[in-house]
Amino acid sequence: MKRLAIVRQKYNPAGGAERIVSAVIRQLAGSDWLRPVLVNRRWEALDGVEAVQVDPFYLGSVWRDWSFARAARRAWQALGAELVQSHERIPGCHVYRADDGVHEAWLATRVEQGGWRARLAIACNPYHHYMRRSEQAMYRHPDFRGVICISDMVKQDVMRYTGLPESRCFVIHNGIDSVYFNPEDARAGRADMRAALGLAADAPVLAYVGSGFARKGVAQALRALVPHAAVHLVVVGGDKHQDRYRQLAVELGVADRVIFVGSQSDVRSYYGMADGFILPSVYEPFGLVVAEAMACGLPVLTSTRCGAGELLRSGRTGWLARPGDDAAWQALVGDWLAARPRWPEMGREARDAVLPLTESAMVGRMLEVYGRLLAA
Repeated sequence: MKRLAIVRQKYNPAGGAERIVSAVIRQLAGSDWLRPVLVNRRWEALDGVEAVQVDPFYLGSVWRDWSFARAARRAWQALGAELVQSHERIPGCHVYRADDGVHEAWLATRVEQGGWRARLAIACNPYHHYMRRSEQAMYRHPDFRGVICISDMVKQDVMRYTGLPESRCFVIHNGIDSVYFNPEDARAGRADMRAALGLAADAPVLAYVGSGFARKGVAQALRALVPHAAVHLVVVGGDKHQDRYRQLAVELGVADRVIFVGSQSDVRSYYGMADGFILPSVYEPFGLVVAEAMACGLPVLTSTRCGAGELLRSGRTGWLARPGDDAAWQALVGDWLAARPRWPEMGREARDAVLPLTESAMVGRMLEVYGRLLAA
């Protein structure tokens, strides 16, 4: 049996990428020809899964990532792994699963949004220089064989910013648990949750789920509410600058219609409490929360720089707008509100669209890629 080392630094229960890593490892645990070993700094306990923990000392983000990369390489070399799939940008891995997309593409989006100020901030931040060098070194390393892109958007970014040929890019959308994320169970406590949040039973409510408010567009979501006095927004997730967003809501005059509930372990109930889902991401390689919301029967409003937007049919299961276009986002909320009689139908179509995206199907396609790369 061949050994597959899967490398991811740490586990964040609110992170979609981390949940996918855990799902992949659980699925692969039943493989009859490939044995997964998780190389990590900190992770959740996974029964029956071999794990190697490496936790070198560090101060600061550059040292953190550099020290982990160095220790992880030593670990997979000691294991004698025939195939190494990294979810971090580490030169020497065989496969990179681009859960975090392309760093250069993210920086380009920041500059597009923020102009010279963003360019200056990037230039003055050593972490971005480190990430750029690591990313390019990984793709150019002689041991590198291919990249698993979690959306076609990421595939296009990889080819554009690294020069990797299309033949070495494999698009495999993230899998979701549509048995768990379903409309019936999600809405089981809808009335009680709305009452607890002070929301009327018939109030039109959008939900947002995610951490990292700047990248995922919470400010954009707040501005999108301004001309729609009936619409409420429930923000699920944490951010170290959350107070700034509360203040922005006050300045925009929407504070009485926005509820910040912080990080929650049960996001399914928040999907069920809502009538639509909004994620105006500046850069989102996939956006697992989009697929989860669709599985729970919600129409979705997301950005053209969100990979999961590829799953939408405009006007049928959701809507797309460019990040940073306030007028377009306000129009999208208006379109969603005007479609209220069709929300149930749109929700059914949204769920149908993601039902093929199972975790087992995702891992099955990954096994096909592993087989090709090991045979090459």
